[in-house]
Amino acid sequence: MYGFTSVAKGDLEEGTLYPGLSYGENALRWGFIRKVYGILAVQILLTTIVSAATVLYAPINETLTGSPNLTLGVAILPLFLLCPLYSYRQSHPLNFIFLGLFTLCLSISVGIACANTKGRIVLEALILTSAVVSALTGYTFWAAKKGKDFSYLGPVLFAGLTVLILTSFIQIFFPLGPMSVAIYGGLGAILFAAYLVYDTDNLIKRYTYDDYIWASVALYLDILNMFLHLLQLLRSSDG
Repeated sequence: MYGFTSVAKGDLEEGTLYPGLSYGENALRWGFIRKVYGILAVQILLTTIVSAATVLYAPINETLTGSPNLTLGVAILPLFLLCPLYSYRQSHPLNFIFLGLFTLCLSISVGIACANTKGRIVLEALILTSAVVSALTGYTFWAAKKGKDFSYLGPVLFAGLTVLILTSFIQIFFPLGPMSVAIYGGLGAILFAAYLVYDTDNLIKRYTYDDYIWASVALYLDILNMFLHLLQLLRSSDG
């Protein structure tokens, strides 16, 4: 009887997300995680389709290239959509409507960035991003299971993001040289790789079950920004 209890306890601990989580809570948490990753997969698929259409379909490409104001509007609109997206993140179906618009606008911006880059460099950035995301996601789940916590990264990452945003504004008025742009892209990629670990840890432990939209937005932005900064790094290195 004791041996059976030990085996059952071992099996239970083996399947838990992190130490101290009950069996029922663990099952609910896994369901929440699957839901978030399902939404994230749809976002990435939509981004891939829209970006490919922007790059390959000449009328769309020419319209965006010939209309700087339209391109700027598409780039800025997601910032304004973040407010209603956060406010209605738990209100169905408004949360999915705002999420779709948010993803669509960012997908067009990604398409514009890819259209102005060599296909080889885009492929390299895509492969690197996929490898880093897979590795860091797997590592974070493993680390959480071992009892490690990454909540301490929050203030450090916020400070790094603030510096990154200010640097991007400085570039508008005082353009940096190719080497500085490459360094900026590399540091940005590292920052969002760390954000991916932090947000994945929050997904496992801290997000409430109703925050599936906001959790998917956080992970989506981490992956997207990592890809764009790697693209910038590779493009600058290529000259």
